[in-house]
Amino acid sequence: MKTNPGRFFEDYAVGQVIVHASPRTLSGGERALYHALYPARGALYASDEFARACGLPQSPLDDLIAFHTVFGKTVPDISLNAVANLGYAEGRWLAPVWPGDTLRAESRVIGLKENSSGTTGVVWVRTRGLNQHGLPVLDYVRWVMVKRRGTGPARDPVLPDLAPAVDPSRLVVPKGLDFTRYDFALAGEPHRFGDYLVGEVIDHVDGVTIEEAEHMLATRLWQNTAKVHFDATQRPDGKRLIYGGHVISLARALSFNGLANAQIMVALNAGAHISPCFAGDTVRAWSEVLDKAPTDAPGVGALRLRLVATKDGTPPFQLRDAAGKYNAGHLLDLDYWALIPL
Repeated sequence: MKTNPGRFFEDYAVGQVIVHASPRTLSGGERALYHALYPARGALYASDEFARACGLPQSPLDDLIAFHTVFGKTVPDISLNAVANLGYAEGRWLAPVWPGDTLRAESRVIGLKENSSGTTGVVWVRTRGLNQHGLPVLDYVRWVMVKRRGTGPARDPVLPDLAPAVDPSRLVVPKGLDFTRYDFALAGEPHRFGDYLVGEVIDHVDGVTIEEAEHMLATRLWQNTAKVHFDATQRPDGKRLIYGGHVISLARALSFNGLANAQIMVALNAGAHISPCFAGDTVRAWSEVLDKAPTDAPGVGALRLRLVATKDGTPPFQLRDAAGKYNAGHLLDLDYWALIPL
């Protein structure tokens, strides 16, 4: 058989290394489409002149362009037969991605656990994104629920030991980054590192109603081939599931209102897609400041932020109930580090 039906749970083994196909050269075209799809307004990613004033040779591509590109490479091998993408951990952006760079991806299976139903299992992989020089630009762990091909005997589970967060000492600051001449007026807000307090919550106010057309464009843009995003027969309700990364980018873009100076994502500590998202849902976002840390770069600090996406009027700041379970109406719970001027 020459066609690829995708891997099922039985096809994975701990330690297995998968080299993903189709390297991709990125350009200003991806940036333009990204900014058309999401209300992204970060000055560092929009202006070469602003980036040069911050010590960089030019404006890099948005961090999530790199993430989506690498993630999309992995889908045919990791999640083509996925039921759900469950979470992320230990993610780090290791180097900027510039227009003209070519990215490829490879993954190592680090954990397996069959579900009690016997029809699905959870697969953990550590994925690296590499540029044309073979240098890593991104590294993260994700886990996904994948269909089983059959109902054979259960396998012994292997669960990875994952850190709850990336230690601030392991954050990689882009070479040359210097925020001592940062222009707050051009960036859009006056708030800096010292203005944020641990425990502070921020309602980002704005909302975006998701359209089927934009989701289809975004998912194709990142070459994500997961069946649940395209084929309406894959779900009993006949709906196409919105790619979780689409929600991540929407929420991150919405967070500009209140966090305009949290310019660069440098680590992905944890993340969970709480509930499915469909066309017609209106996405809003709020953030909580979880931690703060200095860096060695001039004028640069780091904020650890929780970014929460909600849908359809769900009130902010009410993430979990008294029992610790997520309240209804929540889509995303993302924990990340971002660089901000002191």
